[in-house]
Amino acid sequence: MPMDRVNQSYASNSWNPGDEVVGLYDFSGRSQDDLPFKKGDLLVIVKGTTDPNWFKARNASGREGMIPANYVQQRKVVTLHAMPWYHGKISRGEAEDLLSPRETGLFLVRDSNNFPKDYTLCVCYESKVEHYHISYADNKLSIDNEEFFNNLEELVKHYTNDADGLCTRLIRPVTKKGDNFGTVSIQDFKSGGWVINKKDLDLGELIGKGDFGDVYKGFYKGLPVAAKQLKDQDRGSQAFLQEAGLMTSLNHVNLVKLIGLVIGDTIILVTEFMGKGSLVEYLRSRGRTVITKKDQIHFATDTCAAMDHLESKGLVHRDLAARNVLVHDDGTAKVSDFGLAKFGDFSLSSQKFPIKWTAPESLRNNVRKSFTNKSDMWSFGILLWEIYSFGRVPYPRIPLADVVMHIERGYRMEAPEGCPAEIYALMKQAWEMNPDNRPTFNEVLSKLNNLRSITV
Repeated sequence: MPMDRVNQSYASNSWNPGDEVVGLYDFSGRSQDDLPFKKGDLLVIVKGTTDPNWFKARNASGREGMIPANYVQQRKVVTLHAMPWYHGKISRGEAEDLLSPRETGLFLVRDSNNFPKDYTLCVCYESKVEHYHISYADNKLSIDNEEFFNNLEELVKHYTNDADGLCTRLIRPVTKKGDNFGTVSIQDFKSGGWVINKKDLDLGELIGKGDFGDVYKGFYKGLPVAAKQLKDQDRGSQAFLQEAGLMTSLNHVNLVKLIGLVIGDTIILVTEFMGKGSLVEYLRSRGRTVITKKDQIHFATDTCAAMDHLESKGLVHRDLAARNVLVHDDGTAKVSDFGLAKFGDFSLSSQKFPIKWTAPESLRNNVRKSFTNKSDMWSFGILLWEIYSFGRVPYPRIPLADVVMHIERGYRMEAPEGCPAEIYALMKQAWEMNPDNRPTFNEVLSKLNNLRSITV
């Protein structure tokens, strides 16, 4: 790309300090004030300049310098799309079976069987099913290479209003059964600047296993990362992408940061590396001889700050616990594992359901809508108990089957040994039976910040 193109006007850019951009091309720099970078490098905007074509930025190593605006792309938030007509990876025959009875205008969208990155629009017309190839190129979708769309929603909306060359306009969708809370498009990750090149990612040792994927320690362009590799593309890809999509909207020092995704035969979700592992294991392995009261209040405040950020965005975690908080090498605690529809297949009898961390109203209803910021606050109270008991399992003397009954009858755990009275008071407020009586994370954060300032 010739350098004289930086003379184009980029006054429309509204980048702010802290915004993240990704390199579109290699930039070697023309002076000692410039910041060289490679295609795919992640940079953070430090400030603008009097020239709208140039910004001061910082790289992953902390070096700062000038970068040309048209050599980088600001990362865009990937949002969930309400696409009940999208059925993912099903066969041509399965699609035709679903399109019954064959009324004209009945339709669905599936992944293309012959072109892995493309889609197929299946439409009923006069008792037959027509299959239209939706191609993806240059971050756009098209059926006829004449009309182009940014995503599937735009395409379906267009052909719902006008057949525009199809056999018929789209009239009624065949909706996918199950969890239809939203679908994420791989194309949105690509156009949003979140897809990274697999050759820039070196996978190392296995450090964790989960329902959806195994986690490896690795390096992305020399930066230590954690890489979660999807186990089953057919079963878990949307849940994986939903988690990643949510992470694109979150930028907070106490939330685990998304680096990007590798899209190919499988999906790899790459995040910052948290060298000290999960908070619960850190608490158990170090114990009272290593972890100080100052460490404990730091962990509590860091976690609350993350939850305050989620609460401010109207987001609910649903599985807050010390096992889902990670500790950075510098001692910062960061909340992780948000975004997955964790309880889609859970029941109270399932070993996977975190009964001891779940609010009473959520245990009673066991449905997604019963999980709120107030139920997260109940879980935060349990997490505080974990921190101040150095990672003990909650309700240590009560059989799991009896926990719900005891809670409903008003039982609350006693303060862990050595727990400050102010912290135990916060636990009890979090464990109010009526969710409306529980504090907000913002209210608790203010109290924890005050306590942190006087803890030595």
